[in-house]
Amino acid sequence: MNRKFSLRNSDCRGFTLIELMVVIVILGILAGLIIPRIMGRPEEAKRLKANLQIESLETALKLYKLDSGMYPDTEQGLQALVEQPETGTLPKNWRKGGYLEKGRVPRDPWGNEFVYLSPGVHGEYDIISYGADGVSGGEEKNKDINNWEIESS
Repeated sequence: MNRKFSLRNSDCRGFTLIELMVVIVILGILAGLIIPRIMGRPEEAKRLKANLQIESLETALKLYKLDSGMYPDTEQGLQALVEQPETGTLPKNWRKGGYLEKGRVPRDPWGNEFVYLSPGVHGEYDIISYGADGVSGGEEKNKDINNWEIESS
């Protein structure tokens, strides 16, 4: 009953070279199928991120309006969400610390500033990302992303 543990036990064996090669081939096949699908979608991911950023800005604007009774005007812009406006109609109860978590207005996924209009052409305010080219209009990856076209969940 008293057995000593030995690393040289004949019951223990490692992987053979053929088994390792089979695993490597299987991993290579999986990587060949999955990686192109993931790598081919960065533009779609950026567009989704822009949608989420616009929805976040809309939420901050609604909180601003609850405190102030109005949305910031075009001149005050989205910067009014992080710094108390000093021009235009001044907010009644601007929240100390602002309305955006990181204390700064985010840029869209392509590094451009969001366009903000208040009053907007399509509603009380418009928020626009001009897409990859940073210019109004465009198609596919250059297509504008607008708050009035985003479907709410």
